[in-house]
Amino acid sequence: MTAITDIDMNREECENNVNVNVTENPMRGIGITNNLHVENEGLSKLEPYVGLEFNSADDAREFYSLYAAHTGFKIRIGQLYRSRSNGSVSSRRFVCSKEGFQLHSRTGCLAFIRVQRVESGKWVIDNFKKDHNHELEPTEEMCLSRIQPAAKSLVNGTYRQGIRLLEEEEDENHFPSGIINFKRLKTGEREGGEAMVEPYLGQEFSSANEAYKNYNAYAASTGFKIRIGQLFRSRDDGLITCRRFVCSKEGHQHSSRVGCGAFIRVKRQDSGMWVVDRFIKEHNHDLDPPREADKKIPTALIGFRDDTSGGLENLGSVETNDGSHMKRSQESNIGSDWYDVLLEYFQSRQVEDTGFFYAVELDDGRCRSVFWADGRSRFSCSQFGDAIVFDTSYRKSNYLVPFAMFIGVNHHRQPVLLGCALIADECKESFTWVLRTWFRAMSGRHPQSIIADQDKAIRQAIAQVFPGIHHRFSAWQIKAKERENLGRLLSIDSGFKYDYDKCIYQSQTAGEFDAAWNALLNKYRMKGNAWLKEMYEKRESWVPLYLRGTFFAGIPVNGGIKSFFGTLLNAQTPLREFILQYERGLERRREEERQDDFDSSNLQAYLHTKEMIEEQCRRLYTLTVFKVFQKELLDSYGHLGMKISEEGIISRYLVRKCANDNEKHIVTLNGSNLNVFCSCQMFEFEGVLCRHILKVFQMVNIRDIPSCYILHRWTKNAKYGFVGDVESDSGGSSQDLKAMMVWGLREEACNYIGAGAASLERYKLALEIMLEGRRKISQQN
Repeated sequence: MTAITDIDMNREECENNVNVNVTENPMRGIGITNNLHVENEGLSKLEPYVGLEFNSADDAREFYSLYAAHTGFKIRIGQLYRSRSNGSVSSRRFVCSKEGFQLHSRTGCLAFIRVQRVESGKWVIDNFKKDHNHELEPTEEMCLSRIQPAAKSLVNGTYRQGIRLLEEEEDENHFPSGIINFKRLKTGEREGGEAMVEPYLGQEFSSANEAYKNYNAYAASTGFKIRIGQLFRSRDDGLITCRRFVCSKEGHQHSSRVGCGAFIRVKRQDSGMWVVDRFIKEHNHDLDPPREADKKIPTALIGFRDDTSGGLENLGSVETNDGSHMKRSQESNIGSDWYDVLLEYFQSRQVEDTGFFYAVELDDGRCRSVFWADGRSRFSCSQFGDAIVFDTSYRKSNYLVPFAMFIGVNHHRQPVLLGCALIADECKESFTWVLRTWFRAMSGRHPQSIIADQDKAIRQAIAQVFPGIHHRFSAWQIKAKERENLGRLLSIDSGFKYDYDKCIYQSQTAGEFDAAWNALLNKYRMKGNAWLKEMYEKRESWVPLYLRGTFFAGIPVNGGIKSFFGTLLNAQTPLREFILQYERGLERRREEERQDDFDSSNLQAYLHTKEMIEEQCRRLYTLTVFKVFQKELLDSYGHLGMKISEEGIISRYLVRKCANDNEKHIVTLNGSNLNVFCSCQMFEFEGVLCRHILKVFQMVNIRDIPSCYILHRWTKNAKYGFVGDVESDSGGSSQDLKAMMVWGLREEACNYIGAGAASLERYKLALEIMLEGRRKISQQN
């Protein structure tokens, strides 16, 4: 349906108050009755007043924007207020663009309107501050020759991105110009009729992608190319708050770049809109003719996408006007000076460490991603490479260099470094190269699980390099996306957070989870929420119920492990400090591991019971892991157990907490081989027996824990690798076993060489022992 505008006016009425009634189609629904107060020389302006009604808050914003454009200022979207009862928006403020003091251009202006939603569903102005504390800009005289059926463009969606002028008509019967005037947008016209808008401070976009496309269209018309520059993230929740789009000749990383300073920066507002808060127009180089620029930059350029993780994903191709696709060259985000420094460091390390490994990804002779791992990290992978964290937390903030790490959990439950990388960009090919290179450097031992971000490029790379591995999403990213997509519900007292957490963290079976999930969606009318729909489809990668059957070395589902380098090294560390801080952080962590090794070998934990099982585990486990086991043992005394069924050698037991019927689990025991399984699946997830199994062991008088339930990786002798576990596991391959033996011998050989080369006398003794040992080994063939 077309908007119908009824106006009855003439020249005399233009000099008096004019009533304009606008009846909008049902698709948008705007209805305003307003007075146009005539001012100097017949010019008029739409002035807000308390009591003015609108059909929606967006209509109120557009009206205030029109008034502001005519008066000589710009507006921004201010605070919104929500109902405590149902969380719906109940009030909105639209403010002068100079409100606040966040930028130098702002003066703390108090001019604003506030609209309140009333019971009828209408939005009414209940507060209006007209006066500004700064000079208003001069307005350019523009006119609406008439408000007519074509006025659909004024109130429909196209108007939301700016003010569109109605076509002027030459009919002398229509009233004269000067009814409404406002500032004309700085617009140009691209060849083919595509509109180009020159950026300006305060310009609003519904997304950063829209801002990118607009700046790209402006660049194509002006005669230059653009690139995606830095992004900034909130320290509180990791969400992207600001983006820069720069001239392609920004910086000096390549010979073609001249350090051009032209750019725009868009900042995310509380309302979700993105506003241009910085714009540098001038270039320090000659621009291309617009026609030539249009050939180089396709007009239908696919911009970029903010992925569900909040990271930036550069698309691999751009679409041209004829629908064909052209491959985009992939640029490395790593400065060229990094390669020179790192390669020199790698070569010096190889002289000292024969196990040091590094690799560089090349593309047409250009360096891109870099991976490295020293001998100790490669050996640690044979010990603790079963559950790994692919740490790309550099993506949470604006970064100078994309530094990523492979982290494991050692036998003291500390983070251990398994390799490092600088990632050229965030496309699937780059992540695939890094994962595959790490896999090759670690002698091809396949991990059981990996914790990494949920971005599409990372998921595809993991599936390609590690098919069948259980990929768990990073907790920080899940929390960030919850705040982004559910923040309004999680922050209000509506009971949603309680129901949501109960569904996610307390469901014990798939049936329970599905029932709770569906009840949650129905109760809060969230069936149409696209993010929740996507996360349900990926529930096996983040919901605890689906994760606890996979070994993750006890890394909490709703948390992570301690940062390996802490504050010493991060993605903002400059090049001149990087190597020094890297080695300092690495040595600090390894010294902590050596100290805990010493303590576990020389100190004994206090025993709380007379159980033989407790003494057995104190003798085998490290101090840290023994404390975990000891807590489970002590908690087992607060549980009751009863046999509920017996089928031959298989017995089932119900174990519940005393005075708490809600906490109960089923333990299944094979009486012939002592294989045991608990529905809580703590052993499968963490590698330590739970209180429920320990209770059953007490009931059936099992005094020693079977060796298969004492993981070698948690013992004091874990430095010898997983050889013992592989020998007892029929699923272990000969390739895995050989790799572990090689790394175990290599690590001991390094220590042996260091001790033997301390003096000439020690060298002679070490050489004699080595020759004797080789002779004995040869005799066994």
